[in-house]
Formats: sequence, C-alpha cells, structure tokens
Amino acid sequence: MIENPILPGFNPDPSILRVGEDYYIATSTFEWFPGIAIYHSKDLKHWQLINHALTRKEQVDLKGLAPALGVWAPALSYHAPSKRFYMCYSVIHSVVDNFFDLDNYMVTTEDIRGEWSDAIYLNSSGFDPSIFHDDDGRSWVINLEWDFRQGYEHPGCIVLEEFDLTHNVLMGNPVEISRGGTDRGCLEGPFIYKRKGWYYLITAEGGTGYGHGVVVQRSRQIQGPYDIHEKKPVITSQPNDFNERGIGESMKLHWYNPDSYLQRSGHGYIVETPGGEVYMSHLCSRPIMPQQRSILGRETAIQRCCWTDDDWIKLDGEDNLAGRYVKEPDLEEVFVEPLPEKDNFDGTSLTLDYYTLREPVEPHWLKLEDGQLKLRGRESLLSRYQQSFIGKKLTTFKSMTETCLHFTPENFMEMAGLCCYYNHTHFYYLRYYYSESFASPCLGIMLADKGKKVELLEHRMAIGQVDKVYLKAEIDRDQLQFSYATSENNWKKIGPILDASILSDEYAHGFTGAFVGLSAQDQYKKNKWAAFDYFDHRAGGI
Repeated sequence: MIENPILPGFNPDPSILRVGEDYYIATSTFEWFPGIAIYHSKDLKHWQLINHALTRKEQVDLKGLAPALGVWAPALSYHAPSKRFYMCYSVIHSVVDNFFDLDNYMVTTEDIRGEWSDAIYLNSSGFDPSIFHDDDGRSWVINLEWDFRQGYEHPGCIVLEEFDLTHNVLMGNPVEISRGGTDRGCLEGPFIYKRKGWYYLITAEGGTGYGHGVVVQRSRQIQGPYDIHEKKPVITSQPNDFNERGIGESMKLHWYNPDSYLQRSGHGYIVETPGGEVYMSHLCSRPIMPQQRSILGRETAIQRCCWTDDDWIKLDGEDNLAGRYVKEPDLEEVFVEPLPEKDNFDGTSLTLDYYTLREPVEPHWLKLEDGQLKLRGRESLLSRYQQSFIGKKLTTFKSMTETCLHFTPENFMEMAGLCCYYNHTHFYYLRYYYSESFASPCLGIMLADKGKKVELLEHRMAIGQVDKVYLKAEIDRDQLQFSYATSENNWKKIGPILDASILSDEYAHGFTGAFVGLSAQDQYKKNKWAAFDYFDHRAGGI
C-alpha cells in the first residue's frame, strides 16, 4: 500500500507527470529559494527530490515579497515532439483589497535534472497557469482570470488561450471556458487532460482550506462547453455539499471533517501508468487538534482512481473522501536513498533539501569551508530582504535538530543561532548574542508572534565567551523545547515549553509550512561571521 502523504511537509499544489517509466511531481515554494521543488519516482510510492526549476536570481525576483506570496502552483508538462519539459507558474507580488498583482511565466528544459531556461513571460490576468499540448500539434495556456471588480463574482473564471511554441507567445484572445463545476467557490488550479477524444478540465474549488476539492468537467472541444457529471468534487476531505460562491475566504475552518485523516484535500492532477492504472495527486494537510493548526503545512498525497463505463473519472471506491492508504500500482517497487540526517558540511555544496529566503545562496553571505557552514550576519529575522537563514522543511510531527555554533558576539546587534521558522512574523529563535545587562555573551530566546517581537528576558543565560556552544530544538507536535550545552552531550534546557502550533498556516494565515534552520545577524556592520560544525535534523528525535 501507499501511505499518504507521499511528500510530507511543505509540498503544496502537486503537479504530476509521467514520461516513459518515470514519474515527476513539482510543488510550490512561495517566498523560499530555490523555487519549485521537483521530485522523481519509478513506482508512485517512493519519491526523491532531484532538482528545482528556479535556481538563479535572474529567473525570479522575490526580494521584499510578503510571506505566502512569490512562486505559486507550478504546472509541469512534456512536449513529446521536441522532447522538452515545460513548467508554468505564477509570481504573486501583491494581494491588496481584491487586487492580485502578479505575473505568469514559463521555463523549459530538455533535462529535468539540469538547468531550466530563463523565465518566459505569459500574462498577468490571474494565477495558476498551465500548458496543454494537444495531439493536433497545438498548445494552450489555461489560467484563472481574476476578477477584481465590485459587483462581480470572485475569483473569476477559467480562460484558455493558444500558445505559439516557436515564438513563445500567446496568440489571439482568451476564451472563458468555466466558472466552476460546483458552487463551492474559490475556483483555481486549472489543468487539462485528454483521453479518448474527451478534454477533461480539472480545477481546484472550495478554497485551499477545509472545503477544498478536486473538480472534473469535460468537453469534446477544448474551448468548451464543459459539462460536469455530478456537481461535486471527485476528491475532497469534506464531502458535504455547500454553496460559498463569491466568498473569498479560502481557509474555511468551519468545514473541518473529523472523520477524515487527510484535511484540505484538493488541487489535483491526473497521471496514468503504462498499464492504464490512473492516479491523482493532490494537496492535503494534517492539522494538530484541537488547535486545528497544520505545522507541516500543505503536503502532497495521491489517490487511486478509475474510469467509469461512460468515461468519467472517480475515486476508486464508494465515495470521494481522500484516503490515508491507497492501493499501489502494478509497478516494480523501486526504493530511493534518503538524504543524510546529519550534515557535517564536509562537501563543496549543500544537499538539495536546504532552502533560503527570497534569494539564492551566494558566497558573500554563505560559505562552506574548513568543514563548516559559515553565515555572514545581515538583517534581522523580521526582514523581508537580506536574511542569512538556511533551513530544512519540517516533515514530521516529532523531530530533533541540533547544531554546534562558533561565534564571537561583541555587540548586542550581533547574534547567531538555531531558529524554528514559519515566516518573518512567526518564529522562535535560540540565539547567542552579547548582553549589555550581563556584560557577557548570553543565550536567549527571541520570538515573533503575529509580527510582535518578544524576548524571553527571564530565561536568559549568561555563559560568557565560549569556543563553541551546542544548540538543540525538540518538537513534539505542538510543543517546542530548546536546549543548549557548552560541552558535548551536557544538555540543559533553556526557556519554557513553547507553542509550536503558531508555526502553521491556520495561525499565521499562510500557505507554506514550518522550517528549522541556522541564522546569523549583524545589524552593526554586517561583517560578523558565524560558523556551524554540523546540522543534524532527525525525525522522532534521538
């Protein structure tokens, strides 16, 4: 059996694709860099991170963007005649008072594991673009056209426009093809799949929260009209029908279903095996209860589906409820080698599972040398511009993360340490810094909660200038405990048990997930370096 989620932790908006015997999934990254994670599998069960589509600052500019903006909803496709992969995506710049200021782009490559092209501009009319390559040689771009006008139904409609692959431009004018197959509202995520002469329009409806679902319509003509078999999602976590057309709020906490292991299931893509077995990837989450907070963010799941006698797709079962366990396909099982849990920084490059904020790693602020990772202190963790932070996604409810820091703080503006981070307004930071109150280097906890910075002054610990200090963060669902040591394995707790559940979509009003990572600040001269001997991030603790 396949156990969901197949990509745990922050991996939303999964776009799945088969080329030959290889399966690929691309997921959203928002303000994190590199952009658009790409995973590979041979059996739909075991997945491995193999690349990112956006790896150069020339491809995308995320500086200054607010949390949960940036790179949304990648759509992966393959053009067999040219043997070229295409990736469409949105870059969201601003969402204010029902205006979405954004640009839609495309990048391409002949080698999905290699470098992708510079960005090709598509349009700016609305988000979630995808491209469909028809068997008649024509290609079409589909996206949500966002309607900001007062008095009109939001978010808008799905539009289709022909795309010239030779000159990389849209042709003609967009044609409206759908305003949704259900009344759940929050229409988005369009994707077209063709089978037996039918064009299937797959959309996400109900908001990317607890009313989410995958909706399928079909037509004999790509420009429509599109019909729906039953006015309900084919996959969802909330099977009850509801009408919330025109309501822009997407989280919809009131549609939580206590009978479903997976919540927020929606935004689906179809894939078929060479033997004709059909599956659908979709996003989901697993909130901590009773707080109803998803610290792991939106994750990727897969469901086994089937075609009915009259060629509609449905979940392989009696209902449309996304399941935890799924029958695996008739494919040879191929295991993948997991990335090491402990990184001793003895190589010349970082593994693929590290992420930074809004900009790529560059040697002027991050170096691997002398068996250490070195960070040059820059702006505060509350900045949206120059953060010296590098971390990994939280993928399990229980984890232990440990590092060893070498740092010489001489000014209260100089600090470095270990951070549990959701965004620049929600984080916990165990930092080593210079305290004027103690006239000594000191350990202390700084946090941000809904944008308000708090320093837990009563829990500060003056430890003097030491050659190295060990830092640890242990997370157990909604509980976070920091510890420190000045000699190996001589751990002491610092600070109270903290509420890890604030590092979640529902609390922070975001779309990403929690990270744990290394950070350094120097708000005096920006020339103080911190060195870390290792980064040990383990599921379940040790």
